[in-house]
Amino acid sequence: MKPKESGKVRYAYGVAMALLLGGTAFSLATGQAGAQVAQNAPATMAPRAGAPMSFADLTARLQPAVVNISTKQRVPVKAQADPFEDFFRRFDPNGQQGGGVNNGGGGNGAEPRTREAGSLGSGFIISPDGYVVTNNHLIQGANGTGTVDSVTVITSDRKEYTARIVGRDETSDLALLKIEGANLPYVQWGDSTKARVGDWILAIGNPYGLGGTVTAGIISALHRGITGVGAYDRYIQTDASINMGNSGGPMFDLNGNVIGINSALISPTGASVGIGLAIPAELAKPVIDSLRRGQRPQRGYLGVGLQPLDDNIAPSLGLPKDMGEIVRSVVPSGPAASAGLQQGDVILRVNGQNVTPEETVSYLVANTQVGSKATLDIIRMGKRQTVSVTVGERPTEEQLAKLGGGGATTPDGGDQSAATPQRVLGLSLTPLTPEIAHGANLPAGTRGVIVTSVDPNSNAGEEGLQRGDLIVSINQQPVTSPAQVVATVDAARRAGRSSVLLLVKRGTAPETFVGIDVTPH
Repeated sequence: MKPKESGKVRYAYGVAMALLLGGTAFSLATGQAGAQVAQNAPATMAPRAGAPMSFADLTARLQPAVVNISTKQRVPVKAQADPFEDFFRRFDPNGQQGGGVNNGGGGNGAEPRTREAGSLGSGFIISPDGYVVTNNHLIQGANGTGTVDSVTVITSDRKEYTARIVGRDETSDLALLKIEGANLPYVQWGDSTKARVGDWILAIGNPYGLGGTVTAGIISALHRGITGVGAYDRYIQTDASINMGNSGGPMFDLNGNVIGINSALISPTGASVGIGLAIPAELAKPVIDSLRRGQRPQRGYLGVGLQPLDDNIAPSLGLPKDMGEIVRSVVPSGPAASAGLQQGDVILRVNGQNVTPEETVSYLVANTQVGSKATLDIIRMGKRQTVSVTVGERPTEEQLAKLGGGGATTPDGGDQSAATPQRVLGLSLTPLTPEIAHGANLPAGTRGVIVTSVDPNSNAGEEGLQRGDLIVSINQQPVTSPAQVVATVDAARRAGRSSVLLLVKRGTAPETFVGIDVTPH
């Protein structure tokens, strides 16, 4: 239930930059001599073919095809109270409210106040007639909805073009623009599947509005996940400097081909700390090709909510961690439901491919042809089975949000039950009553055991369980009384299990599995 904390993930789009005047602080690192060389390492290493002495020639060839993206839109300004409004009304009670000063209140027909907002980012031209690739989050409207009012593309020779939005895809965070031109400089896609950790890469973009900025580094990791979900949570990680404004810019290999689209950075400060992330070309190109044809990208869809088998969940099932994903929820009438997939099933393989943190179910299914049959190897209640599913088409993000249910709420205060709660795993538990269900914002007909308090020092507290959470099942057995929970925990301990698997529901949010340690401390 608790979110994983691994630093702040920030999209690398433009923001206003404040310069701190009055001095610059430098930090000088000094190393110690005498580091030992590995015994079997050669005394000297010959330079590998292709390792550049300079990136200048490559930069001169590629830079003209990299562009700056500037967007504008009008956004509403939150109304502020006029401190003189009541004072003047006493002298002119019939006057127009807000007639002298309009702070956006809109009283009696006053126009709401707006301000101009925009973003700065990067992009690259992929055809001589002016198709431009960038990130979708650069051209989204306020609050991530709609689109901006205008998009301007600025080339390296400072020419400005008004761009038309050809298409955008929120799922992959990609967008395709079109500017009017002929014989424009352009770049080509590369093969990111051949990229290796340690390969040199070049990034060109518009960090903090500084157009034409070139940085270089190596590929630090491949298939890097930062959200843990989704078919597009597979980034190329680099130590090349990626900052705000680099979003949408290209990551080049040493052949000058685009193998990634710089999109995000992980940083506690918002500035580059050497962890930049790019969408691989292998995922981006099919999306851009669909948008260019005027089509919505098609992706395979099962209709399930999934969780990885982490350190807590895997032991409760007697399975190794990071091998497979557990079905948290099944969308009614979806492809998985029609095939008989159930909550609690563990998907081990999709069409013979092992499910791992790098090869997730979402990724494998999204890249399966819509309408085709997919074979899933699963474990259900400890037994291996095979399920055949007809792959559906993934709905839009808006449709998925509706399927996912609303947010979670936690009840505040009030006597929840006259019964004395039972305690286990650092949790106080009581049977669910209609009154408690209403107070916990749980849907009608929900069954389970309600958590009335949590020991913050317990493993359950560390995993994020809260007062008002509903335990629906334990070790995949439905529970309606605290005694059932206690008995199952005791049985798990006698069997030598190190944890139990709880299915927890919070408010109207989807249910989720949580592994809780049962070993004595």
